[in-house]
Amino acid sequence: MPVRRLMHYITAAVAAALVLSGCSGAGGSTPVVVGEAKRGGVATVAEVNAFSSFNPYSADGNTDINSKVGYITHSGFYYLDDSAAVVRNDKFGRFEKVSDEPLKVKYTVNEGVKWSDGEAIDAGDLLLSWAAGSGYFDDADPMTGAGTRYFSVASDTSGLAGTLLPELGDDRRSITLEYATPYADWEVAFDVGLPAHVVAAKSGLNDEEDLIDLIQDSPRGDPEKPAVNAELKRVADFWNSGFDTKSLPDDPALYLSSGPYIVRDIVPEVSMRLVRNRDYVWGAEPWLDEITIRFTGALPAAVDALRNGQVDIISPQPSAGTEDLFAGLAEQGNTLERYNQSGYDHLDLIFSGPFAQEDVREAFLKTVPRQAIVDAVVGDLVPDAKPLDSHVFLPAQPKYPDTVKNNGSSDFAEVDIEAARALLDGDTPTVRILYNRDNPNRAEAFALIRDSAAQAGFQVVDGGQSSADWAKSLGGSGYDAALLGWIGTGAGVSRVPQIFRTGSGSNFNGFSDADADKAMEQLARTTDLGKQDELLAEIDRRIWENAYGLPLYQTIGTTAFGPRITGVKSSSGPLGVWWNVWEWRLAS
Repeated sequence: MPVRRLMHYITAAVAAALVLSGCSGAGGSTPVVVGEAKRGGVATVAEVNAFSSFNPYSADGNTDINSKVGYITHSGFYYLDDSAAVVRNDKFGRFEKVSDEPLKVKYTVNEGVKWSDGEAIDAGDLLLSWAAGSGYFDDADPMTGAGTRYFSVASDTSGLAGTLLPELGDDRRSITLEYATPYADWEVAFDVGLPAHVVAAKSGLNDEEDLIDLIQDSPRGDPEKPAVNAELKRVADFWNSGFDTKSLPDDPALYLSSGPYIVRDIVPEVSMRLVRNRDYVWGAEPWLDEITIRFTGALPAAVDALRNGQVDIISPQPSAGTEDLFAGLAEQGNTLERYNQSGYDHLDLIFSGPFAQEDVREAFLKTVPRQAIVDAVVGDLVPDAKPLDSHVFLPAQPKYPDTVKNNGSSDFAEVDIEAARALLDGDTPTVRILYNRDNPNRAEAFALIRDSAAQAGFQVVDGGQSSADWAKSLGGSGYDAALLGWIGTGAGVSRVPQIFRTGSGSNFNGFSDADADKAMEQLARTTDLGKQDELLAEIDRRIWENAYGLPLYQTIGTTAFGPRITGVKSSSGPLGVWWNVWEWRLAS
């Protein structure tokens, strides 16, 4: 399995982003008859994490549940199927490579495609997506932080940063991107994101045309001559946080849809109700009229809800010793699927505070009981489960065995309290660990790390937060280490610089290595899969040598659904079962 199949790229302007991993469905709808097939009905899905933002493309909003809701309420030029293949949506629009040297790609939205308020999706929306995803206007120095970073995107900007200011078509429905250098991930580098007319109005501009003029007239950012563009910063500030909410906003403009479903109600941290977008004809027509999402972090509660008919689909996070909870589901007519996800949980250390010194980072990592964590979380779900020994490869990938032999992971194969004490030389650093306290697996990992690190002299503080809040703390100053996960399945390799490149949007811990940055620059320019794997192996080695943190284990996916629902297909990526939501239907 080539590395390009590892991580998911959400359908949005920041398409290369990895995703952070942390009422009854009966009645209430009259079927709609389309030809001889009946459409309509309601389904209920239990999800682990609580919703927190209508902008899943920002660093703060980039969580699994926000991305799932974003996916079913937005449409674009393409989506990825359950095998990570790119499926073009010609009903929405088209994109085509019009030149190889230089690389030029033209995107055109079909006439009649619109937001749920009736406004057309057009070149202004595409231009805003490019501005957000390219970092074109940033003049922040990645080393010192001086200057301004405007749009806080979760994705890596290095691909679109290599484009010129886009050319808008005369039809006002198209733009053309021209890359200064070849870009390996051009096919999944760009798509539509947030509504430009809403961002313009909410940031103090007269209309979308003013936003277009502002983007076209603003100079490219120059870190050597930083200068704040006040108007653009107001636009970016709203883009960054103006769509964040746990409840349904009073203003419908803040949750517009361009996809098959529209959010109708939210009970904060409890549930969300979505209804079919009746105007949506620029993609596959969904069968169901309504979908209710229940935020259910506890595995027993999710399984009980399925068993009792309160939900139709669950995608819980299983852990060791929980197999008995699933007993008897099949006999009740439910379908149960278990699979390896294209993601992993890991411990990241902040390169400041107590972990500014490499010796302290190394000492802490030597106390982490990775095998004990695997036994506690994965356990008997996978025979002979072992810790993950690479930051960039998963065990099923051909390059994994050779890479782990040479990347330095063997130095942390076993807990070594004595070596940790020697490195600390009598110091007793206080370390606060951030994690999703509503996730039982992360809570278990935290407890094991806390108890083991204490033996070497570390004072470990519980920095856990709720499932709706913890992700917003990433990149802040209130913690020293974080337990989190990345998950995805997608084409391309941009997910690596998204996390590890100096100053990148999802580089939450301040990691910076010149040699790794150089390898990541080469990675973005090559389409040779063998060369990509060589570069990834080199990047992996540099990450281990810097005592960046530790990969813990590949995550295990579980999907179960009841006999009322059909058309459900599991995906190993962050969208899980949601990738083909339009195919869900009530069983006849």
